[in-house]
Amino acid sequence: MTKTYDVVGIGNAIVDVISHGTDDFLENMGITKGIMQLVERERAELLYAAMSDRTQAPGGSVGNTLAGIGSLGLVTAFVGRVRDDTLGRFYAEKMQDEGTDFPNPPVASGENLPTSRSMIFVSPDGERSMNTYLGEGAEFSGADVDASVMENARILFLEGYLYDKDKGKEAFAAAAAACRSAGGQAGITLSDPFCVDRHRADFRKLIEDEMDFVIGNEDEWLSLYQTDDLTAALDAAADVCPIVVCTRSGQAVVIRQAGVTVEVPVTEVTPVDATGAGDQFAAGFLYGLATGRDMEACGRMGVAAAAEVIGHIGPRPKRALKAIFAEQGLI
Repeated sequence: MTKTYDVVGIGNAIVDVISHGTDDFLENMGITKGIMQLVERERAELLYAAMSDRTQAPGGSVGNTLAGIGSLGLVTAFVGRVRDDTLGRFYAEKMQDEGTDFPNPPVASGENLPTSRSMIFVSPDGERSMNTYLGEGAEFSGADVDASVMENARILFLEGYLYDKDKGKEAFAAAAAACRSAGGQAGITLSDPFCVDRHRADFRKLIEDEMDFVIGNEDEWLSLYQTDDLTAALDAAADVCPIVVCTRSGQAVVIRQAGVTVEVPVTEVTPVDATGAGDQFAAGFLYGLATGRDMEACGRMGVAAAAEVIGHIGPRPKRALKAIFAEQGLI
């Protein structure tokens, strides 16, 4: 059966708002340099108003992944929740302009929260200080899941960050069921070890009942199975999920499928900006999965995409991933 989309992603639709900020400015504004912190609405509005030279770009983990996949020529859609405000309309329009469908229109009712945004201040030394307001995007629920979109996805990719609310959990189960019932594959990125800590039992149930693949880093897998033994954690995951992927920050990526373990080497380098490394690894891996590559090739594509994005500021590729894959004999 022909599908409309190669990959559909569900995630938090966050606008990255970037501005320069000196160390004195950060101190005066009470911003801790070099970290990501969540902020409330009043604080978000204060920081947004203080950004004198701001530029904006659509962001969010799965949104970044889809940008990478789309640049490789696959047909993608991003399903997320934005407010019908200036930033929300910007996000939806920009995703469409960049080649990723945004089927859910900006919302004008409900909680009346502004569109999610991350205020990022770049210091003269290149350090990024991120202040994220979750806003409307975190209110994603089953009402935002269009079953016809999910049924027309060859691959569905879910963002673990949205698992923090019960409505997000319900939405993920509904989306995965719709995709898989129509012959698609559903998977998730674990996103964050602290999120895993908060919802360990529910994550395990989702993975066992609904997921065809899971991508996580070493800390996330250890947290999920409450162990210090990575092999034991991946064994447990592979018992209930067909494809299990573990990234390890400069060490070989470990992939399990059908009782076979593949290790994909990584050349360790000092990143210019590690933001987006996991997002673009997922982009390369999912491109390989969608185009029928074996697990080693999928892993190598993921590693190549991650290596590109850590070589510059920003979470999305600046150089065509297709050209990089061609140079490395991957396509």
